Amino acid sequence: MKQRINILGCQIDNLSMEETLQTIEGFIKSGQPHQHVVVNVDKLVKASRDPELSRIINECALINVDGMPVVWASRVLGKPLKERVAGVDLFEALMQRSAEKKWRVYLLGAREEVVSDVKQVYEKKYLGLTVAGYRNGYWKPEEEAEVVERIKATGADVLFVAISSPKKEHFLGRYQAEMKIPFAMGVGGTFDVAVGKVKRAPVWMQNAGLEWFYRFLQEPRRMFKRYFIDDMAFLWLLLKEVVRRDA
Repeated sequence: MKQRINILGCQIDNLSMEETLQTIEGFIKSGQPHQHVVVNVDKLVKASRDPELSRIINECALINVDGMPVVWASRVLGKPLKERVAGVDLFEALMQRSAEKKWRVYLLGAREEVVSDVKQVYEKKYLGLTVAGYRNGYWKPEEEAEVVERIKATGADVLFVAISSPKKEHFLGRYQAEMKIPFAMGVGGTFDVAVGKVKRAPVWMQNAGLEWFYRFLQEPRRMFKRYFIDDMAFLWLLLKEVVRRDA
């Protein structure tokens, strides 16, 4: 039975990785559309400023936490989460399970050469994996209906959307019911990591909650504003919640 915990306005399912995979398997067996989202510091801050994004997140069928700072915040608030379920790890586990269970996968997002590489790499890595289709993450507003129709026509069981937040959440919020994909998941920059375009932080940095800092060191100019300006609002949100709780 899923237990939802409210962390700074966002609902999060208190599930381990294996419990998450079992839940997803149930979604796919049902054949009904379900939307998944991972919540990290950046998304919590964005949701606090964007009521529509907050609504979309909280209405998702499955919500995991991706980011040790959010796990630590849950402990500070007296609502400890079992573990971090990182999007990149869940993607990997689902690609393997899709091959085993014969689930059809659709890959949407990133640059054309990256998404095509993901298809080739994972079809070789997991024999039996069926990639029902793929498309890069760049389209004009007037092309969106065609993108949605192409995905729907494949009859895929699992949809991975590798575009930036909050664009991917809004895209799935608008079209997931129409596409009728049993399980749709936003994966951000996971495709780049999956094919080695971007290196993931060493395990010790992941466990220490420093994966964000490793990412910053790779692209300091691009990531400075996000991590050192925008995401600092997370500490303020947490402090306000602690004060409110203790008042």
